[in-house]
Amino acid sequence: MGDLSSEERRSITLGKHQNGATEPHIEGKQIHSFSVSFTSRNELSCSVCSSNNSCQTVRSRTKLMNVLIGKRKPREVHFIFKALIEEGHRPTLVTYTTLLAALTLQKHFKSISSLLVKVEQDGLKPDSIFFNALINAFSESGNMIEAMKLFHKMKEKECKPTTSTFNTLIKGFGIIGNPEESLKLLDIMLERDVKPNDRTYNILVRAWCNEGDIKEAWNIVYRMISSGVKPDAVTYNTIARAYAEKGETSRAEAMISMMQNEKVEPNERTCGIIVNGYCKEGNMTDALRFLYRMKDLGVHPNLVVFNSLIKGFLDSTDPDGVDETLSLMEEFGVKPDVVTFSTIMNAWSSAGLMDKCQEIFDDMAKAAIEPDIHAFSILAKGYVRSREPEKAEGVLKLMHKSGVYPNVVIFTTIISGWCSAGKMEYANKLFDKMCEMDVPPNLKTFETLIWGYGEAKQPWKAEEFLAVMEKKGIRPQRKTVQLVADAWRAIGFLSKAKRIVNGSGDDKHEMYRDRKLHDQKEKQNGSYLGSPVILPMDNRHNGTTSMVIKTLKSSSSRRFITVGNSVLLSNVCRFRAIRVWQMQLAPCAC
Repeated sequence: MGDLSSEERRSITLGKHQNGATEPHIEGKQIHSFSVSFTSRNELSCSVCSSNNSCQTVRSRTKLMNVLIGKRKPREVHFIFKALIEEGHRPTLVTYTTLLAALTLQKHFKSISSLLVKVEQDGLKPDSIFFNALINAFSESGNMIEAMKLFHKMKEKECKPTTSTFNTLIKGFGIIGNPEESLKLLDIMLERDVKPNDRTYNILVRAWCNEGDIKEAWNIVYRMISSGVKPDAVTYNTIARAYAEKGETSRAEAMISMMQNEKVEPNERTCGIIVNGYCKEGNMTDALRFLYRMKDLGVHPNLVVFNSLIKGFLDSTDPDGVDETLSLMEEFGVKPDVVTFSTIMNAWSSAGLMDKCQEIFDDMAKAAIEPDIHAFSILAKGYVRSREPEKAEGVLKLMHKSGVYPNVVIFTTIISGWCSAGKMEYANKLFDKMCEMDVPPNLKTFETLIWGYGEAKQPWKAEEFLAVMEKKGIRPQRKTVQLVADAWRAIGFLSKAKRIVNGSGDDKHEMYRDRKLHDQKEKQNGSYLGSPVILPMDNRHNGTTSMVIKTLKSSSSRRFITVGNSVLLSNVCRFRAIRVWQMQLAPCAC
């Protein structure tokens, strides 16, 4: 992805959908960095916008932005917004609200604070919908201090909080693990004559369930009933999930009778929770039994159920169970999706058989199923595990062709591959590329690079990243600092390690001198070998243990389901037996 001219960045191709709506098609090279500026924009050149009239272009672009939000394509939303500004149009409050949704999806929370100021500068009066979107952004980020400030500011702006406002705040306190504050907000709602709805209570139920306090969750249900709000499938599903996550799936299944007594029918989600719960417990007998029970409940098994079963049988190394599940999928007329393929890909990847993993990935394309970011991540992680970082980085090119934008996880995974191979120049180049593409590195990214430079005997480079972290607004943790100290200690500079731990700074001249001293020392000892080959941190042998994979028999027989004129791949691969076990090996004498 090379550098782009300003014309290339501005160019956009609009494609027609079946419903007549247009959507921007942005080539991979064009998706570079669409950082939105709220502080400056071109003079209004649109005569309609400058006269404060309703502009058709702004309305249609805003509608398109909303379509893209629904498709979870926030980067394209930024592109359209930026183009709108450059063309001299004035965004409406709805446009800004949609942009806010895009920022929230991307978790670009730092950009959100300036958005309210920009809206007011444009002479727009924020309404409750805009405030709710702002509060939601801060709630999603876990910044409840800012969320509550906005809540109080609504009163200043003569904007009355709605039930949706309170629901968002209640959700936010649930996210940060403080359901007690969520409960206080329910009391404030009642004091202000704002009526709680079923969503209010369901969010509270989820908040307590997330903390593992199912008893308190049931108390919310009883309070819900006493207030005249009837629990629905969402209420019961939330508690059922909590039971399943605690390894008590049988109690989740027992709730079906309770639901039926309350005239609430279990749905696909209820059944998916139960099947997935049994699978996670390794209880595949009950998982399969419940699949057949779904027919009596009048619920048709969906892909979530089948994908859970496939993963469960793979985790249990039960190829016959996988076979039966794939046959049942065909019987029920359920077509595989990207999750089905990804689950089987992950099995081959974990087993270290990347040729099989790649084969399944290719089959997915033949089945006209578009791979998602998770499928690409499995592929990249597999190549890193098999110590093929060049192939892992090649996954980025595949993503480019598919129009899937890489995230911080996949970049960090590939960087770890280069670090493990001891090729830090490639790791650093990929880090630069990541920043150029406006993908913010996280703590794991920096710790991976610091570890890599430590293993490469270049502690000065590792230390430089502490400053880079500060510039990126990421605070180094104790573990991060310790990695840098260990890097200095590994080459015999104990005083430097102590300096790092104690937090005293070093200037660049001293760091450069330390590097020269280290290089001279290595050359004198005859051990100056450049970048060493580094084994992955989590794949090093302890001297006695090695993973041995035995494939007794594998069949790649394929069946096709014909639906209308489309032919989709149903049975992507049959595992007759895949067994992974630990074998004690004698220490290598070489």
